[in-house]
Amino acid sequence: MTFSFTPEQQAFLDAVRRFAAERVAPRAAELDRTGVFPRDLVRDAAALGLAGTTIPAAYGGAARDYVTYAAAIEIVSSASATVAVILTVNNSLVAEPIVTFGTDDQKAAWVRRLATGQSIGAFALSEAGAGSDAANQQTSARLDDRGYVINGRKIWVANAEQADVAIVFARTEPDARGRGISAFLVPLDTPGITMTASPESLGVHGLGCMDIELTDVHVDAGALLGESGHGFRVAMRALEGGRVAIAAQALGVGQAALEEALDYSRTRQVFGQPIGNFQAIQFQLSDLATDLSAARMLTWKAADTHDRAPRATLEAAMAKLQASEAAHRAADRAMQILASEGYRKGSRVERLFRDVRAAEIYQGTSEVQRMIIAHEILG
Repeated sequence: MTFSFTPEQQAFLDAVRRFAAERVAPRAAELDRTGVFPRDLVRDAAALGLAGTTIPAAYGGAARDYVTYAAAIEIVSSASATVAVILTVNNSLVAEPIVTFGTDDQKAAWVRRLATGQSIGAFALSEAGAGSDAANQQTSARLDDRGYVINGRKIWVANAEQADVAIVFARTEPDARGRGISAFLVPLDTPGITMTASPESLGVHGLGCMDIELTDVHVDAGALLGESGHGFRVAMRALEGGRVAIAAQALGVGQAALEEALDYSRTRQVFGQPIGNFQAIQFQLSDLATDLSAARMLTWKAADTHDRAPRATLEAAMAKLQASEAAHRAADRAMQILASEGYRKGSRVERLFRDVRAAEIYQGTSEVQRMIIAHEILG
């Protein structure tokens, strides 16, 4: 892999940077305060190719490589983690699996709509007893003469408030755990679906997170995504790309926190000089910059591997682990450097501190990433 972008890639990233600065950043505090899903910003992002960045052009996507995608998500996230997460769920967790595992009819029905922002997708995997243990699915799907009947409850489904379709995971073979899970494309206006707002989260407000109750939800056989009983494979491949994207999202927040600390260190005067002149501050800033740069290289490596290899399980887990924890450290140290200015409710650093914490939890906690890494390196 190379560490420079082509002029065409750079032009795309420059356009993303302008969008983030001019449209997203001015709305970030409002999104955090109100928690309102930013549908207009998603439409604007889609016009730039950010709703289907890695989706082939034949389906209305921008057909970008994963490294460019990661760099774009980092830029958006530095302005608003909320907007970045909405886009990564739509792209990595919904549109990509349909392209990879879907039938021609499924692709025709959904991919272009998702890639262009006409529709929004959601990923319904988590349950009350199936978070880190994702194979412990209690939602069930049974065959009848009309197709499948799905019953169960999904929680913390990002984008669901505004989504048109969700990939829903359910057991089709009792007691088979991962081997007995199937994936279904379920329009969210299907009878039998009720949604309630998920509990308010500490940060990343405005994701439209909903808990979804499915009661005798009928879908035809054509709703099955991939092979019956192979839904866990669909989920793991989607989460592999999603973890690269979450690593990039964490990097954006961490970089924003570092920049806040740098600006403050240049301007805050104590004892007649900027605090950045003191070694105690310099060493912290140096460590954060190095930490984030190392995480960025891991993220880009994982992104490149995801493009080139059949699987990037190890690389994606390492990237998400390092980036999320490095970004958390950056936000924590930035708050310490800004002191009361950073600790103040409503400050940018306070928002970054809350937003970044989620990156160590969703799409696999740091503990789960360590388990994956250990499994991969031990063989």
